[in-house]
Amino acid sequence: MIRLLEADVDATALERELRGSVRGEVRFDTGTRAMYATDASNYRQVPIGLVLPKDATDVERTLEVCRKFGAPVVSRGGGTSLAGETANTAVVIDFSKYMNAIVEIDWEGKKARVQPGCVNDDLRTAAEQRHLTFGPDPATHNRNTFGGMIGNNSCGMHAQMAGKTEENVEELEIVTYDGLRMRVGPTSDSELEKIIAAGGPKGEIYAKLKALRDKYADLIRERFPKIPRRVSGFPLNELLPENGFNVARALVGTEGTCVTVVEATVRLVHSPPHRALLMLGFDDIATAGDNVPFCDEHEPIALEGMADSMFHYMEAKGESTASNRGLFPAGNAWLVCEFGGETKDEASDRARGLMEAFKPRENPPSMKVIDDHAQQKQLWAFRDEALGSTSKIPNEPDYYPGWEDSAVDPKRLGDYLRKFQAMLNEYGYRGALYGHFGQACVHISIDFDLFTTEGIAKYRKFVTEMAHICVEHGGSLSGEHGDGQARGELLPIMYGDALVQAFWEFKSIWDPQHKMNPGKVVHPYKLDENLRWGPNYEPWEPKTHFHFADDKGSFAFAANRCVGTGKCRKHDSGTMCPSYMATKEEAYSTRGRARLLFEMLEGNPMRDGWQDEAVKDALDLCLSCKGCKGECPVNVDMATYKAEFLSHYYEKKHRPVAAYAFGLMYWWARLASLAPNVVNAITQTPGLREVAKAIASVAPQRTIPVFAVQTFRAWFNARPAKTEGARGTVILWPDTWNNHFHPTTAQAAVEVLEDAGFRVTI
Repeated sequence: MIRLLEADVDATALERELRGSVRGEVRFDTGTRAMYATDASNYRQVPIGLVLPKDATDVERTLEVCRKFGAPVVSRGGGTSLAGETANTAVVIDFSKYMNAIVEIDWEGKKARVQPGCVNDDLRTAAEQRHLTFGPDPATHNRNTFGGMIGNNSCGMHAQMAGKTEENVEELEIVTYDGLRMRVGPTSDSELEKIIAAGGPKGEIYAKLKALRDKYADLIRERFPKIPRRVSGFPLNELLPENGFNVARALVGTEGTCVTVVEATVRLVHSPPHRALLMLGFDDIATAGDNVPFCDEHEPIALEGMADSMFHYMEAKGESTASNRGLFPAGNAWLVCEFGGETKDEASDRARGLMEAFKPRENPPSMKVIDDHAQQKQLWAFRDEALGSTSKIPNEPDYYPGWEDSAVDPKRLGDYLRKFQAMLNEYGYRGALYGHFGQACVHISIDFDLFTTEGIAKYRKFVTEMAHICVEHGGSLSGEHGDGQARGELLPIMYGDALVQAFWEFKSIWDPQHKMNPGKVVHPYKLDENLRWGPNYEPWEPKTHFHFADDKGSFAFAANRCVGTGKCRKHDSGTMCPSYMATKEEAYSTRGRARLLFEMLEGNPMRDGWQDEAVKDALDLCLSCKGCKGECPVNVDMATYKAEFLSHYYEKKHRPVAAYAFGLMYWWARLASLAPNVVNAITQTPGLREVAKAIASVAPQRTIPVFAVQTFRAWFNARPAKTEGARGTVILWPDTWNNHFHPTTAQAAVEVLEDAGFRVTI
């Protein structure tokens, strides 16, 4: 197996040369490396360093320098991968901060060119101006990036309408580890021969790809499952003559193990302007699965399945589900069929057509049509929260990915779900089943024990048995999230050793030095290596001021609450996380801060505990707005974590002058009220005011508030006392600012209240 440890690379020299070569940012500091050590998966590998490239030239230069030092590289977008494909001991190239543009939309050709850091919803929102969309839309669509979607061959609910990312990529602009930059796409026989005849690095690659295709063509046709959600492995089927020798699509789903993508041309499809939902209720999730083929015959544009356990988990977290429950007809499990149309009536008629078709069938489900746009939006938002809602549930064990997105033949979904549930029962596992049932992709987080030797051995045995069951049902080990480390080791069960060897040969054509995301998909780490936890997980458990009752009384458990879905990285709506929206910096997202706290307690590579400056810097821009507490699907409470950290940090550090200037303003204001004109002369006179602002760490463009000549309390106490109020007494609290700076506001409040018939006391 290919392995490369950090010690094999001169990181200091590598960083120095990258800084001299790249226009973007280069970060090799301990905090950054620790923060990028994991994604949304179960795995953790501390990277060598981070590069934030400004453009494709930066990417070329990064690869050139890494090649000189023998450093591996891994591409990263939104960092929401669940199989460990964006965690590696490598130089991380994060495209999300700078290379995130929509380069061009070709309205006539129904295509778009995007950079790898472009967020999925940014293109989809722009394309909707003319009722077009990019079909694949994972639940993380408002923060995942095209680079990640291309790497994982992502899908989402509307892959039912448009296909996987693989089917929606037209061309890719790529850079190989050896420095070759080129555009790839479909290739006719004549073009292929012309490229090969021209020779050079590109001709050599294409000649090897053709030879690989010819060698394995029959086996590919025989062993590749003919299902809509075959995501596991590499899509070598795209090299077959009947598929146009499409090199771009053959690279989709290779998870950064072959090339680096610097631009993609993607297909846009018609987006029906009106939608209607048919809700179908069944006794159990397997029966719902039995009815998927019949629903598929009516061509819904999305077909989702879910069980009522989602409601139970959300209610256990203290969330009200009454409004969402009201959307569902009677049942314990549901199918949600979405239909599109050019008019509201057309979409509704299609939904009602399936409803009428169900009525004469034996044991028809309960049914309900939803054609109200607001209710549809509410339901899909509920569905998008599925992963988060089934994580970190009070009085429940933690649930983890690991076998979270298998896919089978839709005609065999019901039987597969029964076998799946039987296996969960046999192993004593629990989890909420849901997923993109129209294409038989099943999502679940399971209460694996990933901390003890016995629990990890049980997890390994379970997923291995499930891999065999999945293949028996014509399935793919992954139907959306990719293989990464979680399923790479299991690929021989699905494809056999010969095709897995073909995958390795395909990678070797592009990456002969094996430096592109090594240890993932092929020649992989074992599925129980590099676990973020494991039997040796013994985080520091410091004494804290807060009790963290919802986190088992443990600050380490609280720091481990974040599951990495990255909702805090959205930038189109909501509150969380304002500092990330402004900076596009991972460290200033709720997830980034949670990762740093986790790593601080891990103690390697971060070793400064409560005095760690990387954590302090990340928390400085936290506004303590508690947007995360309300919007984060697992209710990360960063404001509380920040208060806990800073209390310990300043036990050994002097607080900044601004903390004393503003934190003790009550006392300074009382002193200033003794001689407000003198103080105002100091803070408002040119020259003196600049000195005052500098001392108090006030930004130069800000003005220092003027102290009132008479405080509100002095004004109130000087008034004739009003002893009665026809409507009772009101207590008014004059805070520091209304008392000493803006007394007229509180004075107006007194006048209004007294005019309304109240007696005011303070």
